[in-house]
Amino acid sequence: MNDWARENVSVLTAVASVVALALVFGAVGGVIPSSLLPRASDAVLAAIPHFNAAVSLTAIATILLGWRAISRGNVERHRNFMVTSFALFAAFLGAYIYRLIHVGTTEFPGPELVYSYVYLPFLAVHILLAIVCVPFVFHALFLAATRPYADLYQTRHSQVGFVGAVLWLISFIMGIGVYLLLYHVY
Repeated sequence: MNDWARENVSVLTAVASVVALALVFGAVGGVIPSSLLPRASDAVLAAIPHFNAAVSLTAIATILLGWRAISRGNVERHRNFMVTSFALFAAFLGAYIYRLIHVGTTEFPGPELVYSYVYLPFLAVHILLAIVCVPFVFHALFLAATRPYADLYQTRHSQVGFVGAVLWLISFIMGIGVYLLLYHVY
């Protein structure tokens, strides 16, 4: 399996990216029936956006700490922080999809002018970056998971990881902005 995975990182990246994005789009589009999952209490469902904001803030910190660790040559710390970042991303995604399946999307509660000229463009950029970062993150993760550290220098792990981390950070930061607009500003 490991040899196959090492030789097929692009295939793994494509499959994982398609599955993750299909789950999100399926949940947003209402394609995934809510009857597939037990429904949590209204209080739990209402807490998920706040939980996800905390997860996002933590992920921002772990991505930055992972970046700092590798810039200082500390590979083990880098790996630990980036694996933690990915686990946080998975937790975020799971909670986000679960809430979407049971509650749907959240309507913007502010003025129409702000909705049209601030919120929607901001949300669109956030969504675009979130979509684009997924294959970069998976590719960097699969390269690192299928090779010893010394072999990563012969791959595009650092370039793909850099692009993925930048897009990931901006997406998480913008996600916090969306959260603030939906739950605290209006």
